[in-house]
Amino acid sequence: MKKSTSIFDRVAYAINVLFALLLIVTGLISYVPLRFFAAISVLSLVVPFLFALNALFFLYWAIQFKRRFILSLLAMGFGYLMFGPFYGFDKAEPYQETASDLKIMSYNVWGFNKNGWMPDAGIGDSIIELVEKVNPDILCVQEHNRRRNKQLQQYPYRSETPNFNRRATQAIFSKYPIVNNGSLDLPHTQNNIIYADILFQMDTVRVYNLHLQSFKLKPSTDNFTDGEKSERTYKRLVSTFAKQLEQAEIFREHFNKSPYVNIVCGDLNNTQFSNIYKIVKGDLQDSFLEMGKGWGRTYDFVKFPLRIDYILADENFEVLSHQNFDQHLSDHYPVMATLRLKSHQ
Repeated sequence: MKKSTSIFDRVAYAINVLFALLLIVTGLISYVPLRFFAAISVLSLVVPFLFALNALFFLYWAIQFKRRFILSLLAMGFGYLMFGPFYGFDKAEPYQETASDLKIMSYNVWGFNKNGWMPDAGIGDSIIELVEKVNPDILCVQEHNRRRNKQLQQYPYRSETPNFNRRATQAIFSKYPIVNNGSLDLPHTQNNIIYADILFQMDTVRVYNLHLQSFKLKPSTDNFTDGEKSERTYKRLVSTFAKQLEQAEIFREHFNKSPYVNIVCGDLNNTQFSNIYKIVKGDLQDSFLEMGKGWGRTYDFVKFPLRIDYILADENFEVLSHQNFDQHLSDHYPVMATLRLKSHQ
């Protein structure tokens, strides 16, 4: 009996070593912006599972008072240092609103359901009603439908993806004057990045609205359990990671030349565990990590909550609040943050 138990523990520890190494390697790769690592970077999509498995092994060995628990403990500690927290505890504190506060919302609206992907009637109007209710000062929309502009007339200023480039439309709506705008033409894709320079409280704030390469996968377990489909899915994931990395580098090059304080919003189509996120984020504050709570879900993938939509703010802003919404009106869920310019405090 002892011998069979020993064999089981040896096999369990071998598996433990594998998952611990995968977590550590994924953490290291997330800091390497090289496209030939795209095949390994796919592991960033399963980082929460790697944490969970290492936590189970930690408990298994700890209950038996075996020092083998140290391996998973070290792997999880290393992972936390590499990735940061992925669950937010309520840190919200009461604050008094001032004229220096800027409320900004980011929402992939899926074309306001113009193609009828969601069966319910009036989805597009419900999105408009939600925006009217929460009333952000700046609204960043991905996969926009220009026909809805007439329903967003509370925003006297807007910047959109140029009509002539035949890309999926992104839009920035603002209650404050837009003094300059532009579009970053990403190569060989329908995706797009736009920006707008907004005059706010005698300062100019540059707002970027990103929509990076989509995986174009239907959230189905068949894509990962069926042999032939799994292989196609994996190849698509690797190709998409490489394309996203190229797009993130184009964004970062442009961002580094910005002469203003910056806010970055959008749908990165990737998690905070990826090198794509790290390139885009740089030294910016992630509003969810600062003031969010829960899982921060913005997308459901095979019934698993993912956070792939972000609001990132320059250190010149104080993040006062972050909100995730539960309204299922698109394939994404919107996010909103309230920011305050520190120079105006």
